[in-house]
Amino acid sequence: MTKSEILKICKEQEIKFLRLQFTDIFGVNKNVELPSSQFEKALDGEILFDGSSIEGFARIEESDMLLKPDFKTFRIFPWSNPEGKIARLICDIMNPDGSPFDGCPRQTLKRVCDKAEKMGYEMQAGPEAEFFLFLIDENGNPTRATHDSAGYFDLAPLDLGEDARREIVNVLISLGFDVEAAHHEVALGQHEIDFRHAPAVETADNVATFKFVVRKIAQDYNLHATFMPKPVYGINGSGMHVHQSLVKEGKNVFYDPKSPDGLSVIAKQYIAGILKHTKYFVAITNPLINSFKRLVPGYEAPVNIAWSERNRSPLIRVPAKRGNSTRIEVRVPDPSANPYLALAVMLAAGLDGIENKLTPPPSVNKNIFTMSQREKRRLKIEELPADLNEAVKNLEKSKVIREALGEHIFNHFIEAKKMEWSTYISQVHEWELDRYLSYY
Repeated sequence: MTKSEILKICKEQEIKFLRLQFTDIFGVNKNVELPSSQFEKALDGEILFDGSSIEGFARIEESDMLLKPDFKTFRIFPWSNPEGKIARLICDIMNPDGSPFDGCPRQTLKRVCDKAEKMGYEMQAGPEAEFFLFLIDENGNPTRATHDSAGYFDLAPLDLGEDARREIVNVLISLGFDVEAAHHEVALGQHEIDFRHAPAVETADNVATFKFVVRKIAQDYNLHATFMPKPVYGINGSGMHVHQSLVKEGKNVFYDPKSPDGLSVIAKQYIAGILKHTKYFVAITNPLINSFKRLVPGYEAPVNIAWSERNRSPLIRVPAKRGNSTRIEVRVPDPSANPYLALAVMLAAGLDGIENKLTPPPSVNKNIFTMSQREKRRLKIEELPADLNEAVKNLEKSKVIREALGEHIFNHFIEAKKMEWSTYISQVHEWELDRYLSYY
């Protein structure tokens, strides 16, 4: 779309407000909302905002940032507002002189995609972001009580969240999503909505939009939607499995019809790169202290760095479909991750595998969850970091992931996560009080 086309639509549709949307380095959606009198200025990329107010962006003395809208992302929100219709544009963050801002997650992903393009590839990615729907108390605060007793693929009357989920799907479709499936997940109150794969930047834009829509519609149904990875002890947490492949000249280069397993050398090199770098990038794909409470044995989440063509216990699964549907499913990320940075580090890891012609270990087609430690050592199956502190220490050692993120995001992210860990370990938690207060 062009500037004039957007302005024409805004006038015809009587759009009263325009949201310029972006994310901070932690993946939190942000926006600047403008009245119609400022639309032309916004489309010219002339809207400044205070970057010093956004964590990890800029110091006070270099605070001004420009929002450069991507016209392809123009959408009109389908819900009605007393104040009038609202549209949005997703933006890249620029320095006042018009140069790219190093702390912009969207441009970080674009930079890694540019590297892939120079190698002749385009990343296609399809996420499966899970979430919980919880009740709200009488004061409007979220609880961890759910309003259903459904399990995997159950339906009403057990699945009392299906009306909200159906409305979420309707809104996503109106915003241009190609929704493929929606269903109840394993845990009580847990849901999943899958949408079609797309190029990496478009997919990350979609994930950011998806999270906003889910939370907004849940609120309309007097529910609270959370993408917290493990909100309830003793049940499955929420993951964001990412299906990914590389395309060259319109063809899926992960497929090789002459290979016994249908996987190309490129696919296996990409897999090897992911396996090599997972323990270094997991702080990005699983960025919360709570993320590692999902990554424990017994709840279907991967804890073992391995790949398989059949079972779901390893970190990477290769779905059975071949041809243009050939892809790998990386099962470690969770939906608290910044989608732009998560895709950037996974793509960078895979490309490193291709550049260095890495060879993955043999696929593991036995259930790793039931293996002994001795057997895992024999097969050279490593485990993921046990907590965020270990994950951040690993991240600090990685040249490949550092280069993918850029110095600004790399340093700010590590500094913030070290502070988060320090605060966490100094707290006295309810578990400690229950365990020790009366006993000692």
